Order: sequence, then structure tokens, then C-alpha cells
Amino acid sequence: MPLLSWLADNADERPDAIRVDDRAVSWVELRRLAAAVADELRGVDRVAVEATSTLETVVGVVGALTAGAAVVPVPPDAGPMERDHVLRDSGATALLVPAGAAGTAEGAGRAVVPVDLARRSDTVHPEPDPARTALILYTSGTTGAPKGAVISRRAVAACLDGLADAWAWTPDDLLVHGLPLFHVHGLVLGVLGPLRLGSRLHHVGRPRPQRYAAAAGSMYFGVPTVWSRIAADPDAARALRPARLLVSGSAALPAAVFADLAALTGHRVVERYGMTETLITVSARADGPRRPGTVGLPLPGVRTRLVDEHGATLPADGAAMGELQVAGPTLFDGYLDRPDADAASRTPDGWFRTGDVATIDPDGWHRIVGRATTDLIKSGGYRIGAGEVEDALLAHPAVREAAVVGVPHPDLGQQVTAYVVGDGVEGPELVDFVARHLSAHKRPREVRLVDALPRNALGKVQKNRLLAE
Repeated sequence: MPLLSWLADNADERPDAIRVDDRAVSWVELRRLAAAVADELRGVDRVAVEATSTLETVVGVVGALTAGAAVVPVPPDAGPMERDHVLRDSGATALLVPAGAAGTAEGAGRAVVPVDLARRSDTVHPEPDPARTALILYTSGTTGAPKGAVISRRAVAACLDGLADAWAWTPDDLLVHGLPLFHVHGLVLGVLGPLRLGSRLHHVGRPRPQRYAAAAGSMYFGVPTVWSRIAADPDAARALRPARLLVSGSAALPAAVFADLAALTGHRVVERYGMTETLITVSARADGPRRPGTVGLPLPGVRTRLVDEHGATLPADGAAMGELQVAGPTLFDGYLDRPDADAASRTPDGWFRTGDVATIDPDGWHRIVGRATTDLIKSGGYRIGAGEVEDALLAHPAVREAAVVGVPHPDLGQQVTAYVVGDGVEGPELVDFVARHLSAHKRPREVRLVDALPRNALGKVQKNRLLAE
């Protein structure tokens, strides 16, 4: 079956199948626009795409996939050094840009190919082998330049089919989101999902609460920052009541936001878990319970396990915290030209080391504690999950945002330290508040009040920046 099977076979000419901001195209029109791009990319193995939140990006990505090329999304906010690294490291020989920008685009020795929405083609391109690379997505670790994660067409298809099963995702759905189009969440799930599974798509541009409210979708995707802003706008939140499913990902959804959305929208949000290297591997289901702070069950074909620091398997008892390891059909093929990184990311028996700490309940439900490097705090002989302390802080009515890290300490090993954005509250009050809600050893030893937390494009708090300070 073709990767974008719904788009490949559809004869529907209704004009609103795919809408990005205020421009829309039908399935047939999108296929013809993409075929025109594919005609220009014959023989190209890897193509970079200026991944703005525009219809041109959708057409360019679909055109490149139609041609059998590997797509290398370039974040629009990438600085000169990052942009140059992605273009050079990926080996992309062409760069897709909107037609109006083609005259000024810098291809750094690559062919600059305009995505012209006035050009259409009826060429039928053969479906590439499922083992071919679909995407090379650059992901940053704690050190060094970003690495290119090589993701096959087969892995993308397995991920989307698994989500169709978990979320009852069908052609009857209208998916609404405003996520960036250079990450797994916005691009793979948010664009390729509809083109494989048949739902219409409305990308609202900037993900403002009023735009989500006005879109009248059946499924909504958002990151916790988006959902927090919607929960703070009761009228916008109530407008989502007719929807079928609200989905949150890319970071942990605070329990307070989960509860506020449930009260305002009538929906308990579906949370799911994945990484660039694994795509989505674990999710709550549309036909099952949703538990705040948990990310559900493995998708079809996916296996998970917990191990301790010595590699020994830990029990799924809901208490044991260990590194989550994953195996299954959604995994990437490896890091581009980085055999050292590949070897470090895999166990001898073939499992991927996520670097995330989790617990697994006896019934298989997963709870992500956080990154092993920043979210598992070893203090005074105790293992403390930063997320649990953050949830306790966020339960205080004066706290708007919270991030907890382990700061080196000569006696404790690590000291539980909280960075808090709040209104009219002092550190000692918050320390006492947490101590009343959790075990005393989990309370922050220090609370630092800040104006804002550093976040990336998907709203994830950048804890390494907090630790660097």
C-alpha cells in the first residue's frame, strides 16, 4: 500500500481537504501539485525543505515523497550555523522553497527548486520501496551538533496505522492543529497522517485558542503550552466540546491542565509518547480510559521494557523506575553517518535506549518520569522523579509554570531545585506546600522565582539551560 494511500487513490475534488491558514486544496489538487514538484525532483536522493507552516511546505514534502526522495525539514527559525549544518550534514542536493522566495534563497551549492502553487502535473510516479528513507529529522542531544535520524517509509506507515487503531482515526475526522511542520508531531502525525488515513486537515497557522475554537474539528493536536492557553480561555475551551478527541504530546501535560480541560471541554485528553528516533510508540486509546500523567499502552507491534543502570530488567509494578527501552516497527534506521551514535543508542539485543525514565503499571500503562539526565534526581539516597514534584508545585493556585532539576550538592549528591513562574508567592511557602503533599525528601531545597522558563519550538522546557545557569 502506498505511504500516502488516501491521497494516492482519491478522486475527491471538494476544495477543503487540506487547509493551511487561509488557503485550501482538494485531494486531487494536492496530488497534482505534488506531482509537479516530483517531476522537478527526478533522480534527487535527498531534498531539504524550508519547513514553514504554509501550504507550500505541505506540497513540497508530499512532492518529494512522491518522487521517492528523503525529506530533510529545515526549521524556519534555525540560526545560520544550525541551518548550514543540516544542509551540509544531510547531503541534500536540492532545496525546496516557496516560489516567491526562490530568487533570494541561498542553496549553498544546491539546486533551489521553487514550489509553485500554479503548477500542476498528471504524471503518475511509481511508489517507492517501503524500505526507502522518508525523512531525515535532525534532533539535538546534550552535546554536539544535531544528528540526522533516518526514518523509513515503512516506519512512518507503521506509526500512523498504529495511531489509526488507537485513536479510531478515520476519513470522517477533521484534524485541527497549529504545530510546526519540521517535527514528528506536526509533520508526520499532523500532515502525513491525514494523507494516509483520509481525515481532512486544518492547520490554523499560529495555535491560538480562538483559532482552535473556530475550526470545528473532530480531532485536535496540541502541545501542553497550547492546551494550557486553551484551558485559560474558557470560551475557547468550551467550543471544543463537540470534538471527538483531544490529543497532547511532545511534553508532559500538567495534571491541573488535564483537569481544567476535562471540566471545560468534557474531554479527558489523550496523551501519547514518542521520540524522533522511535516515532509514536505508546498512547492512550480512544475507546479506553485516560489517566492524567500517563501515556497509555504500546501501539500494535511495539514492545517496551524498563532496565536499571546495569541493564537488568525491572518489574512492571508501577513503582520501579528505570530507563524505557523500545523495540518494534516504528524505529528509525539509525543516525546518518554516525555509527558511534548508533552503537550507543542500541542494546546488544537490538532495543533502542530512549534515555527516558518511566514506570509501567501491572496493567501495562506507562508513566514517563522524564529524561534520565535531567528528570531522575538522586538526592540523599532517594530516586525522585522531577515530574511528580512539578505536578505538586502546579497544584498551588499561584504557580503558573514549574520546572524541577537536580543541582549538584556536596552532601546530597543532587539537590531538588525548582524554577517557578508564579504570582505573589514566595519560595518557602512553596517548599512547605510540596512537603505537605509529597514525602518530605521530595520537597525542593530551593525555589528560584523566574519570569519565564526556557522552551523550544514545541513548548518543552529546556532544562539543560536551567542547569547551565
